[in-house]
Order: sequence, then C-alpha cells, then structure tokens
Amino acid sequence: MTINAQIDPRNATLGEVTTSGDAFAVVFHRYYPKPIEKVWAALTTPERLSDWLAQAEIESRPGGTMRLTWNGQYHMEGRVIAWEPPHTFAWSWPLDDRETIVRFELQADGDGCLLTLTHSGLARNGNGSGVRAGWHAHLDGLPAAIDGRATPWEMKTAREDALDVQYPDLSD
Repeated sequence: MTINAQIDPRNATLGEVTTSGDAFAVVFHRYYPKPIEKVWAALTTPERLSDWLAQAEIESRPGGTMRLTWNGQYHMEGRVIAWEPPHTFAWSWPLDDRETIVRFELQADGDGCLLTLTHSGLARNGNGSGVRAGWHAHLDGLPAAIDGRATPWEMKTAREDALDVQYPDLSD
C-alpha cells in the first residue's frame, strides 16, 4: 500500500507510508528556506533537537550512542549508523522488539534545503504505528527550531493527536 506516492516536497503534508509483510516505513519530504547547515544543526545539535523533537545526547560518529527523552517520560537509546555532515544522519531506534532505522537526508536546493526523513522497519501492529503522526507533528516544529525557538510539548502532542486520524490503520 502506498499513500501520497506523488509528494511535492515543497507542499508536503502526510508522510508516504509503504508496507511489506508485517513491517512498514514512513517517508516525509520537507523543504526549508534555510541553508543546509542551519537545518543540519537543528537535526544534530542537542539544544536544537530539544526544541522540536526530544532531549538528546549524541555521540556524533558512526557507532556512537543516540539517546532521546520525550517530556521526561519516554526514553530511547540507539546507535548512530550514519554521520555525514551536512547531508546524512541516521540512527537505530529499538521499537517493538525490532531495530528500526531513522534516516535524515539533506540536499541543498537554491537558498534552501530539501529534507527527507525515512523511518523504516516498523511493526505494522506495534507501537511504531504512532510514529507516523508523531514524526509529522514534530517536523511541524522544525522550522522554529532552525531559528532557535522551541515548540512547547503541549503543542506537539496536540498536533500529533489531530494528525493521528489522518493516517490509516495498518493492522491486517
């Protein structure tokens, strides 16, 4: 199944969801009218990550540790898989007894930057199905983080709740 297969990265809304067997992946395309270096910093600097995603600790090298904490309640520890400034940043995210992969790819585009976020290896019938609306809501806060402004946690969760119904049920 593919949803929104023809995405214009400048006008993207929902992520593209593809399923295969008991797994799925979600891909988001976004355009930011900011230099690639500023977008990279918002994705890889712990202070900027906390503005739009979660509190973070990053060992900025392949094999390094990646730790995220959301609102002091949910914790994730994975490992950095790719670190190629300012183009590629990927890490493993253990979820539903799987090692899922989060991958950010950046490409300069004129005065701006194209971002592709792929989260793959997710369980169709697990907790990972919530990452679709979660990533979408968090990405909505990335433009502010690029400019050094934080999005309040309550706004992130309200966005996610509103977006959740727009993503289809993935269960068999």
